[in-house]
Amino acid sequence: MAQVTSLFCACLVVLAPGLVLPDDSYRRQVTFEYNPGRNSSVGAPSATVPNVLHIRAVGPSDTIHYLWSSLGAPTILQVYSSSPNSTLHINWTQLELQDPTDAVRVEPAEAVVYSTAVIFSRLLEYKDVNDTADLSRAPAEDFYPPYQLQDFSWDDANATLNQSTLTAQLRGRNATSQLFANGSITFRIAAFEDSGRDSNLPRLLHTANSSKMEFIIKGLQPRGNQSRFGLELMVLEEEGTQRQIRLRRTIDDEYTPSIFKVAELLGVTGNGSRVSSFLQWKPVAYGSPQALRADSMQSRDYGLQPGHKQSLPTASLAFAFPGTTPGHRARLSALNVSFGSPGERLYPVHQYISWSVLIGHGEPPEDRFSVLVIAVMAVGLGLPALLLMLGGVYVCVARRRRAATGYQPIN
Repeated sequence: MAQVTSLFCACLVVLAPGLVLPDDSYRRQVTFEYNPGRNSSVGAPSATVPNVLHIRAVGPSDTIHYLWSSLGAPTILQVYSSSPNSTLHINWTQLELQDPTDAVRVEPAEAVVYSTAVIFSRLLEYKDVNDTADLSRAPAEDFYPPYQLQDFSWDDANATLNQSTLTAQLRGRNATSQLFANGSITFRIAAFEDSGRDSNLPRLLHTANSSKMEFIIKGLQPRGNQSRFGLELMVLEEEGTQRQIRLRRTIDDEYTPSIFKVAELLGVTGNGSRVSSFLQWKPVAYGSPQALRADSMQSRDYGLQPGHKQSLPTASLAFAFPGTTPGHRARLSALNVSFGSPGERLYPVHQYISWSVLIGHGEPPEDRFSVLVIAVMAVGLGLPALLLMLGGVYVCVARRRRAATGYQPIN
């Protein structure tokens, strides 16, 4: 029986990779540049000269552009082009004006298929008097005045750009608030040439069609002993694209222990038949830089809400690209995400929160059962069935043997 079990498991290990592992052969040629087209001798960004980080991911027949900027509110602009020769152009004189309309263009313009922008508009703080960790249940009077991210000052992102690891970060502070004396918020950005998985929790699965953002609050002094934090996102889409939230459930928590869900904010076109873009995250955040399971807390979203132009920041890189300019050419929606679990107030301990999000084009990557999980499931479910079958065969054979050696009936 031991030999049968060993042979069974060996077959699973040999066959499972071909059955369940995703195709990781697809690659893109990725470049990461700072303030493209701007004279580097001008110096570090000031209040009027923003950081612009450009990720250009070229495939065999298309290009994805990701632009991160601290112009006004921090923003990611995503443009998909059907041309592998697609290039980005920025009119820096226009971009630095009060009205940066059409300062960013992607050529050839006729190859631009889709564009979207996500604006990180406000950092929310509220008193969680009843310890529910539920932003939607907090009355209006329990909210502190939000931090408007467009009012933050930002470090020189060029100093953080790493061409070998394809990473960079935008780090900002509210210069007018003493609570930010030793505190900051950071957007850590990563680009990918192929498929893979983060080594740290929540171990998001990425592809060549995606990039990653890690949002970090560090050292910010809360305004009360019962404070919890949240982040407001605003999404600008072209007409004809609908945003919707999808929640995936799984029984496998191998990569992110105790987390059995994946949340996705999708940009759906073609009467709901095609996903053009996505934000994907697991509903968990971490209260320490090590991202330990013991320091995990829930992240909770509160559904997609119609956005209002009056609530938009006054400046954003999104306003510089034709496809995401507010007005008749773009749709606006908003999403709030909060951080914290009932009964656990981890932020006062480490004064740290990190939340990871995958951003990309097309269908988001989907976790599949690994070889190990499939082998365990097969042994756990298949072996008892095999034993039952062999036991039945043994009983039948034993009965036939006893019948053959017994007395024969007399006619």
